[in-house]
Amino acid sequence: MMEPMLDCAAVMKQLWDYLDGELSPERMAAIEAHVKMCGRCSPQVEFERAFLKALAAARGEESNAETLRDRVVAQLRTRGYTA
Repeated sequence: MMEPMLDCAAVMKQLWDYLDGELSPERMAAIEAHVKMCGRCSPQVEFERAFLKALAAARGEESNAETLRDRVVAQLRTRGYTA
C-alpha cells in the first residue's frame, strides 16, 4: 500500500523516529521522499543528522554536561553550523 504524501507537520512529528530508523519501510520512504523535495524540512533534517553525529562524536570522553555541550557545539561548527 502506498503511503499518502506527507506534510511538513507530519514529517517533523516523526523526525526522531525517522532518524533512528524506527518506522516502517513504507513510512521511512514517504518521509525520505518528502524531505528530498521540501525546502523547509530538508535543512532541519540535515541539522538533526549533524547534531546526532556531533553528539555521538562527543560522547566518547567522560565529562559533565557543560563540557559535553561545548564538544557538541564544536562538532556542529566543524560541520558548518553556528551556535
